[in-house]
Amino acid sequence: MRKRLQNRISGNRLTLPVIAFYASVIWLACGLINHQWWIQFACFALSSYLMIELNNRNALIRIYSKMVSCAFLVLTVAACFMFSDIREPVAVLLVIATYIMLFRSYQDTNATGTVYYAFLCIGLASMSYVQMLYFLLPFWLMMLFFMQSMSVKTFWASVFGVLTPYWFAAAYFLYYADFSIPLAHFSGLFDFPNVLQLASLTMQQAIVLVFVTVLMMIGCVHFLNTSYNDKIRIRMMYYSFIFMGFLSLVFLLLQPHHYKLLMRMMIINTSPLIAHFIALTSTRITNVAFCTIVAIALIITGFNVWITL
Repeated sequence: MRKRLQNRISGNRLTLPVIAFYASVIWLACGLINHQWWIQFACFALSSYLMIELNNRNALIRIYSKMVSCAFLVLTVAACFMFSDIREPVAVLLVIATYIMLFRSYQDTNATGTVYYAFLCIGLASMSYVQMLYFLLPFWLMMLFFMQSMSVKTFWASVFGVLTPYWFAAAYFLYYADFSIPLAHFSGLFDFPNVLQLASLTMQQAIVLVFVTVLMMIGCVHFLNTSYNDKIRIRMMYYSFIFMGFLSLVFLLLQPHHYKLLMRMMIINTSPLIAHFIALTSTRITNVAFCTIVAIALIITGFNVWITL
């Protein structure tokens, strides 16, 4: 395979440090120090590290490449108008941890411990953002069809994992006989104020949504056309990304008021897909596409930084 610019960049050991430096500069430019976004930045840094672990532990790309984490960094800072949020980054950090543990349970119907901790993360994430509970059924379906780790034991392990943080919280609220906070928390599950009202999205949100959606589709088409080159286990992981990515898109279109969470979910699932495309193609057209993607990402990021300031 002839090495073009996209291949030289995606396989270079300096690419990740350079992109990490670039992402840090964007955070600083948007007001990391002035606004004291240290918790948000810590969640971003930890999420980036977990994306590296997700790629390294599962060999998502069959050649040496750090494009999965690089794509995550670039797409996340492109949506720099979400830097000030704090609940959603915590939830997304825990979602990435969930992926790491669920992928470890591949074809292991006795992996009760691994599944328990995976869904414990989902439970903790839902305490930060209750709408994460919408993803319980999709994660179960992912276990059943893609990870092939669903059994009676692992199902109940997942249920107990989700409930564990709520058991501890329930003890506190029972002791103080104050149920107003948990009632307000769970009422968010039934809050549908802007169903299909995409006009409620700002121009910044709409631009990033279109960009990430296009990248997800490019990555999906490429992977589905070339998946025979990957091992079955890796295929199942990418099918999980495709399933969860498009589901997040559907949820976002139905409930655009949850944009901040769902866009982050789309970025998590799009990053491996577009990274697979960039690292494992080498034609003149794909090289032009890579350069175009990079240019658009830089333009969108610059525009959003300018609007944010």
